[in-house]
This record gives sequence, structure tokens and C-alpha cells, in this order.
Amino acid sequence: QVQLVESGGGLVQAGGSLRLSCQASGQFFGVNDMGWYRQPPGKQRELVATITRNMVTNYEDSAKSRITISRDNLKNTVYLQMHKLTTEDTDDYTCNGVIQVVRIGIIDEIYFWGQGTQVTVSS
Repeated sequence: QVQLVESGGGLVQAGGSLRLSCQASGQFFGVNDMGWYRQPPGKQRELVATITRNMVTNYEDSAKSRITISRDNLKNTVYLQMHKLTTEDTDDYTCNGVIQVVRIGIIDEIYFWGQGTQVTVSS
């Protein structure tokens, strides 16, 4: 069973920093694109940043100056470093991964989501 497990969320004061981690575990062939999303209460999930296996990154425009996405392919882990946090960054952050699994001898790509980690920024 493939799982994406996030960690690193919590309570931080405005102006502070946090680093979120998300590791893929279980039986799989490989991990392609990974990304982070946030979900404001009552709204749809929003893209924060994505990163390909070859380290090509993509950011939501407003996040570019304060957020860095990175990954460690050997550890199947994606990170989200956030700086200069504001109360508007408060949200549930979820990671996503395109995981290659083998099914009946064929490599299939499946999108997996983590459970989410809460980031709360206090003023």
C-alpha cells in the first residue's frame, strides 16, 4: 500500500519559517511529479508548488518569493520551505505524488494524496 505522509506543520508566529516534509512509502516502482497544495476552509484545493523528478519547479505566483520546493529522490521525499509566514498562510497543506506502481506486469501512474498537515500562523 502506497502512502504519502506529511510532517512539519504546526503553530508559528508571523514572520517565522516552517519546513514541511512528505515522504512516499510502500511498494512502488518510482515517484514522478510531487507537489504541495493548500485548502482554505470552504474552498477548493489550491496549488502551492510542484517539482518534477528532474527538479523542474513550478510555483503559484504569490508563493514564489517566500517558498521553496525541493525533493530528495533517494528518500522519495518532497519538502516545502516557507519563510516570512503571514496569517494568510494558515491552512491545511497536503502533498501529492504521481506514483508508479506495477499492476499485472504494467507500470501504471497513480495520483496519491497525503492526509494533510495544518499550518497555523499567529499574528
